[in-house]
Amino acid sequence: MDAAAFLGKLVAWYHGHGRDLPWRHTTDPYAIWLSEVILQQTRIAQGQAYWERFMRHFPTVADLAAASEDEVLKLWQGLGYYSRARNLHAAARQVVAMGHFPDNREAIRQLKGVGDYTASAITAFAFDRPAVAIDGNAYRVFARLLGIATPINSTEGKHEFRMAGDRLFGLTGEEAVPHVSWREANSALMDLGATVCMPQSPVCDDCPLADDCVARHEGLTARLPVKRKTVKTQTRHMAFVWMRCQGMVAMARRGDGDIWQGLWEPPLYEEGPMPAFDGRLTLLRQGVRHVLTHRVIVADFYLLEADKRPPLPAGGYVWVPEESIDSYAVPRLVEKLLALVKT
Repeated sequence: MDAAAFLGKLVAWYHGHGRDLPWRHTTDPYAIWLSEVILQQTRIAQGQAYWERFMRHFPTVADLAAASEDEVLKLWQGLGYYSRARNLHAAARQVVAMGHFPDNREAIRQLKGVGDYTASAITAFAFDRPAVAIDGNAYRVFARLLGIATPINSTEGKHEFRMAGDRLFGLTGEEAVPHVSWREANSALMDLGATVCMPQSPVCDDCPLADDCVARHEGLTARLPVKRKTVKTQTRHMAFVWMRCQGMVAMARRGDGDIWQGLWEPPLYEEGPMPAFDGRLTLLRQGVRHVLTHRVIVADFYLLEADKRPPLPAGGYVWVPEESIDSYAVPRLVEKLLALVKT
């Protein structure tokens, strides 16, 4: 399938079926970048509310750069993958130091946490410059349309899909293509994958590319795209103790090198038995499962009510007023504990 035919069918379909999303009503690179970061690993239904909240609190990249990390992480709380928020904050400060938002793919790619996909997306959506943003939806469309069985998470696959995307978008210079809105072309590709060429039960009869689709003609739709299995899931067992003493509770900020970096948590006992405590220790809930990308956390929640402050484990714990606890950014798992101790 040549680029002119592909883009013609894709954009024509988009004009009648594209999704109405708030970040598509702006060309502000900051607002578009923010939407792309939030929507990584996040469904639109959840991500849109966070995007709107961030835009209210930090309407410009300078506002985000001026915020503290605690403010950013607190606003991000519940989205998970907190490295996204830390990188977003660091990159906002890079942009402010530059004096302007970079306006080409190579320069955008230098921002903290920005990969090939996000750089291409900002280039197309904010600046309407030639680029193809290959996300999970694009991988699926290209794999099925062209019958590509190379794993999408392999080095070979990433190169093959990049070449396929460049060719279908007419970026290789091999053929002349009519003028196209790069915003519309990339939006169309995403929407086709999200609403028609879905992972399960694709609606092939509604696809503008159905006549040219290799997977449809050869019965490969359910098998494509291919993803190579990589990291084995690990299980970690944790015990959190909410230590309450005279209106104060113990909290610590998690350090580098592990999950939930920069977030706050109550005393955690992960290896070996918990010590004996002076006070009333209550098991609130046992075996709470929390699933991360490559880990499953199984947690027990305890409440310790003591008349005098018990010894704290190593890890930089401090005593803070319990009434101020809502100002601390905590992992989703600790949010579940908070819901129990507040009742």
